[in-house]
Amino acid sequence: MDTHGDCTKMNGSSRKNGKTLRNGQARKHNGFTPKQLPSETTGFEESFEETPLLVALLTYMSFVVLVMIGYVRDILNFFGLDREHGYTEPKIEGFVPLYHSWESFYTRHIYRRGRDTVNRPVGSGASTKFKLLERTSPDYFWNFHLTGRKLDCLNFGSYNYLGFADDYPPCRQEVERTTVQYGVGVGGSRQELGYQDIQAELDSVVARFLGVEAAITCPMGFATNSMNIPSIVDKGCLILSDEFNHASLAMGARLSGATIKVFKHNDMNDLEQKLREAIVDGMPATHKAWKKILILVEGIYSMEGSIVRLPEVIALKKKYRAYLYVDEAHSIGATGSHGKGVVDYFGVDPNDVDILMGTFTKSFGAAGGYIGGSKKLIDHLRVQAHSSIYSCAMSAPVAQQIISVMKILMGEDGTTEGQKRITQLKWNTRYFRRRLQEMGFIIYGNKDSPVVPLLLFLPGKVVAFSRIALERGLGIVIVAFPAVPLSESRARFCLSSTHDKESLDRALKIIDEMGDQLKVKYSQRPLKPLTMEKKEELEDGEESIEKAGTLRR
Repeated sequence: MDTHGDCTKMNGSSRKNGKTLRNGQARKHNGFTPKQLPSETTGFEESFEETPLLVALLTYMSFVVLVMIGYVRDILNFFGLDREHGYTEPKIEGFVPLYHSWESFYTRHIYRRGRDTVNRPVGSGASTKFKLLERTSPDYFWNFHLTGRKLDCLNFGSYNYLGFADDYPPCRQEVERTTVQYGVGVGGSRQELGYQDIQAELDSVVARFLGVEAAITCPMGFATNSMNIPSIVDKGCLILSDEFNHASLAMGARLSGATIKVFKHNDMNDLEQKLREAIVDGMPATHKAWKKILILVEGIYSMEGSIVRLPEVIALKKKYRAYLYVDEAHSIGATGSHGKGVVDYFGVDPNDVDILMGTFTKSFGAAGGYIGGSKKLIDHLRVQAHSSIYSCAMSAPVAQQIISVMKILMGEDGTTEGQKRITQLKWNTRYFRRRLQEMGFIIYGNKDSPVVPLLLFLPGKVVAFSRIALERGLGIVIVAFPAVPLSESRARFCLSSTHDKESLDRALKIIDEMGDQLKVKYSQRPLKPLTMEKKEELEDGEESIEKAGTLRR
């Protein structure tokens, strides 16, 4: 259960759009007509089927029962009657508690019951197939012991969208050469003798890849948001943040000192309403105009699998003269005909986005993050951002891995490998999502998102789903409260271009069998029949990809 990862929301979940939205149903609101989506995204479609009422009630009842059992056990433990003593924080006179009582309670009595499904140690690379280290627990998941066995599993949980976390010889050879030349350590920050020529080359390559004036890179993806946003906005500024923005955006916004207002997920009506209110009302109390208004959105939302409606957001930011910050952590490399993220996916001008942010961990098989934009913005961040001043600069081998992958995606290596991987991922994504929907599962998100959430709802079934998947050789991630709303626990699959059709079909067969066994095929929405064109695309997809030399066996 991913309950502490990069998926913490800015606010609670309020899902109003419990249906499929297509670009033909573009919203009209308050005199603003959203820009029609470009041809590549014709049929832009996002599905958020509402939770069946009975399932929602049973889910809440399950949590109530778990909480009641937890309180009973705490009472028994207080009187020394419970053989399984819970780990509680000692009460030390003169010291305040480090943990909130509810947090401690939830961890001991709810989270602990599924601890065997999280933090699983991995004994290999993040390839299509990987090895998980087998664990046992003698005390109901308080402690674990490794057995020494390695379990062979299909990998549908790692962020490896384009497969470059695998051993790809051209990248490996370049990284090895760089390691010999530069070593693995830097020994200083960018401003203190840690800025090497290879990092300057990386900044230049990233800017060229994104199509912007300049870029700056950071050694840690999380810090790219949390340490740079406070250098862009401060007190007297307003941040309008999507309710499903993840933890690094939330932390950066809070550290900035700016006022934060949350708008409903991908809801242009709500965003425009808050923009209007901000301009008309100004700051609280004084009603002076805000120094800046910054809109924070993500390219692909990692828990929902949805894609930002970027053309509409750009139109609103231009209309109300706000600034736009797009986090492409999960979309860069994974979307767009050239792998350049949602800007490429929608065919919009990258200069229409004031601040382009992304990470190198998902599609590049590396680490760190970047911010791209105008030269004036990047020069400001080089001098003012904490990520440049206080953080050790990026390791040279990591920088080389990113440079090598970006040049492959731009075709500068003299091959079509990058384009083949992008094409493969797109086909894999649409095929996998369609098959799960045909089986009767509730699947969230956009048809082109390689993040595929499958709703399971009940906490017991979520844990059972993960355990049975592991027994059958499928490595997955499950996500529960507080990372997602209490009633929307789910499994999350991450697709890769290195998944061949055989691997996809094997995983789908396992998931189908588990769905029948656990009775989690909750979808009540009739599946829209495929058009002849789309049907031919799916049926002939494997053959066409094989002809392009993309499908790996």
